[in-house]
Amino acid sequence: MNLAITPGTLGVRPPVTKPHPGFFYEVGEVRFRKLVDDHYDLIRPSDIGFLFPIHDDDDFDAAKQHAADFLIQICGGPDYFNQTRGEPRMVGRHAPFRIDEESRRRWLEFYAQLLPDLIDEGITPEYIQSFWDYLDIFSIWLINTPGHQK
Repeated sequence: MNLAITPGTLGVRPPVTKPHPGFFYEVGEVRFRKLVDDHYDLIRPSDIGFLFPIHDDDDFDAAKQHAADFLIQICGGPDYFNQTRGEPRMVGRHAPFRIDEESRRRWLEFYAQLLPDLIDEGITPEYIQSFWDYLDIFSIWLINTPGHQK
């Protein structure tokens, strides 16, 4: 498995491929939601926690649910996101948050910590790779703020 992070650039939207539906079906909804919960639990105390409603437990739990609903739908599962939130329009939904390349990279690093555990649970590595590839490329679309000059 290759969990490399593709460099992202503000304003660039490379072609993205949805994950193989086998990922959702092998992981299952309960484990999928745990993956997203674990991801958010890594984010909360991190240097990108400020991008999330970390000071309100109800709002934080709602953000977890929205993220899981979206990713489940993208992976070929039920269309929970559309049912509860309408069309995803993720670029617009993320516009109020200042997402730069470094924040995107940190967000991905947390998934990179969690995904190898799925191999030990018997999930097909190619399916995990397809999920990673989706996260890696689609997250470039959400960059909306120039990075810090070094």
